[in-house]
Amino acid sequence: MTADYLIVGQGIAGSILAWTLTQRGHHVLILNDPTLPAASKVSGGIFNPLTGKKLSRTWKADDLFPFAHAFYADMQEQLGGDFLHDCDVYRPYRSIEEQNSYLAQTADPNIAKYVIDHTDDAKFSPFIENPYGGLQITQSGWVDCVQMLQKIEAYFVDKNQYLFERIDYKKIDIQEDGVGYGKCKVKKILFCEGYEARQNPFFNWLPFNPVKGQSLIAFMEDYSVPEIINQGAFVLPIDEKGTCRLGATYTWHDINWETTADGREYLEGKIKTFLKAPYTILEQQVGIRPSTKDRRPFVGIHPEYSALGIFNGLGTKGVSLAPYFANQFVKFLETGEEIDSEANIERIFSLYFRSK
Repeated sequence: MTADYLIVGQGIAGSILAWTLTQRGHHVLILNDPTLPAASKVSGGIFNPLTGKKLSRTWKADDLFPFAHAFYADMQEQLGGDFLHDCDVYRPYRSIEEQNSYLAQTADPNIAKYVIDHTDDAKFSPFIENPYGGLQITQSGWVDCVQMLQKIEAYFVDKNQYLFERIDYKKIDIQEDGVGYGKCKVKKILFCEGYEARQNPFFNWLPFNPVKGQSLIAFMEDYSVPEIINQGAFVLPIDEKGTCRLGATYTWHDINWETTADGREYLEGKIKTFLKAPYTILEQQVGIRPSTKDRRPFVGIHPEYSALGIFNGLGTKGVSLAPYFANQFVKFLETGEEIDSEANIERIFSLYFRSK
């Protein structure tokens, strides 16, 4: 079996890279073990241009968000389904001081472009504590990652371009004109393994800083707010029946795939400070985000083996980052066009040579 590229891993990163390569006419194989836990399977998929307590503009927001919107809309049209959800983010102010601070920041044109001028605070009041009003952020929303991943899997399975197995690094045979993997011969193997990349002998020198995140799936009867609510924790409406995701925790210790009582208690404590509506917990989920120490992706080719590449380290903003940087990576593979220096793994090649 021959192909241009073998993609290892089919989370958000692998799916979007595989789709981008295919759309550009390349023959792609995906190798993935669906029995492995994956952060993409439990991701809220939120994209939001203004984040954090300080209302910081997401890195490269002016480039990322228009590109991501167009990308997911086109993918959805071609694959069918309904996984792209454009909706605003409503941030109720915690105090008059926070209100004044945020409103002062919206005088900056770079922030103002992502904010609604006049927010209808009254429509949120039956469900949300908002005595000081709130800020409404636009050009935001969420991607139903589970549905998107299912659509991508079905697409490549239908074309007999999907291998359901776990990567065996010992089977990689780097050759002068490409790379072999078992009975497959490809130009390059591109690793999109998320947290599992720490076990990859070719890329385990990269400075990952994994973050464990937990969220809750809840049911709220008669909850009719279509926007995402965010005030230290978020309420994301998943469907019109009242199913919501409540999230998320961020911890850098006890990195494992186990949910915890502490995580649930933390989330419920955060949520109750602003959510009036009663809810019932249906499920608790956990994921390990492949974040990096400098909070920038790992995109590029191995410093020694030109047949091996990586597309990883998208962290908590994978849905926002993946389309833009997959496009950059594919252009690099095709023509050598430069990858953004902050994302290119060349920025940390010294770590590889130091580890040898």
